[in-house]
Amino acid sequence: MQMPQFERDIIDRYKKTSAQSLDERVQELVEHIQAEWDIKRDNLSLEQLKAVVNTVITQETAIVHDELQELLVQKERIERQIQKKRDTFQESKYKVFDAIEANLKDSTQELQARLHQVKLQSLDLFDMLEEMVESAIITTLEKGNDIEDTIREIAKELTYETLSEGALSSTRIRKVISIILSTAIDISEASPSHSEEILRGTLRGIRSGLVRSLSRFKKQLIYMPQEARVALFENDAEPLKVDKLFEQIIQDSSAETTQSCSQALEKITKEISYDMEELMDLSRETIEMVRERFIQSKMLNSKTAQEAKRMGVSAWGSAKTAMNNAIQTAKEKIDTK
Repeated sequence: MQMPQFERDIIDRYKKTSAQSLDERVQELVEHIQAEWDIKRDNLSLEQLKAVVNTVITQETAIVHDELQELLVQKERIERQIQKKRDTFQESKYKVFDAIEANLKDSTQELQARLHQVKLQSLDLFDMLEEMVESAIITTLEKGNDIEDTIREIAKELTYETLSEGALSSTRIRKVISIILSTAIDISEASPSHSEEILRGTLRGIRSGLVRSLSRFKKQLIYMPQEARVALFENDAEPLKVDKLFEQIIQDSSAETTQSCSQALEKITKEISYDMEELMDLSRETIEMVRERFIQSKMLNSKTAQEAKRMGVSAWGSAKTAMNNAIQTAKEKIDTK
């Protein structure tokens, strides 16, 4: 029997059925296969059974599938419109701060520092993170005073403020850390005399920013809605192994930079290993807290959970049947001998 012909026939037959219920339509199709193809229900091969299942699913979900595709098209269109509005919104905020900064250019350094803090909290930093890090580090080198400590404060502030803009996840943390560190490495390669100061300040600053972000997240978790807790853990099974993530990014960056910068990163990583203990402890505590609240929030009696349990039992039954068949076949061979 040729499968393409079998599939075309059962699709055509299912489309033309006049049965009113799903059970009746399936029964009618099974009876048709036996009459037309002389295949009894229990003799359906895996490939034939798969064709039957796919036919029924495709036909029964056709309307919902089309509606879903239409909604996805609308969603993508809205997302494009939202992004355009976001860009316009961001540009408008730039203009506002330009005007305010111009008006306050002769004010005290303390006021300008406060304005800078407000600006960091008001703008969408992620899209311009690389440029900000580069500009801040180069300016620090040009000033030539307290290079390491200044860069540490810069890295800490930008790490925390950028992570605070969105939901804390391993994906976002990885992107933020990678951008800050790779930018610092690029400048270090071009400024070998200040390489260690730049890298040490950057790594210490990122670590401090991560600690502050995790501490903030732990407080938010207490009041987070149940649905948000479940979504956080289901979408990101190990969302906040931040210490391991940080170490991996450092290793990856070391492998891609010059030998001198790689050696400097290795040296500094060893130097700050003691400082990393706070981040390690905080990461572990946060993961435990997320997992605990996820378990508390999970709806064990949901329809999805019940279906998963049923399928687990089916999988056990299928495995047991296959094992029994194998044993029976082996016995038959032994008896034959």
